[in-house]
Amino acid sequence: MRSLLSMTFVLFLSAAAVSAGEVDVVGARAVQEGAGSWRFDVTLRHGDEGWDHYADKWEVLSPDGAVLGTRVLYHPHVDEQPFTRSLAGVKVPADLKQVVIRGYDKVHGSGGVEMTVDLPR
Repeated sequence: MRSLLSMTFVLFLSAAAVSAGEVDVVGARAVQEGAGSWRFDVTLRHGDEGWDHYADKWEVLSPDGAVLGTRVLYHPHVDEQPFTRSLAGVKVPADLKQVVIRGYDKVHGSGGVEMTVDLPR
């Protein structure tokens, strides 16, 4: 009986560790600031659970996967979902017409819904 109870508890903890799921990018806007420099306003949704499992960054990627910019998130947003944060000064090559926004969390890394953003030039 004790073994069954222990196993049930372990299964419960395992399910709780992944219940927040992966980060979904639910909105993104690109604003050109100057020659080749852009600001990105990105909205993420994630079931942040506290310091051990929260959305901890998002990236701006070229279509071929090169990282153009990274916005690190230093704390959980448990009571603020979805939430929007910005990143300015991202250098984007002039020939790119689109970028991809990808979110990350402390448990899963990358995953969830990504968003392709057109660059209005």
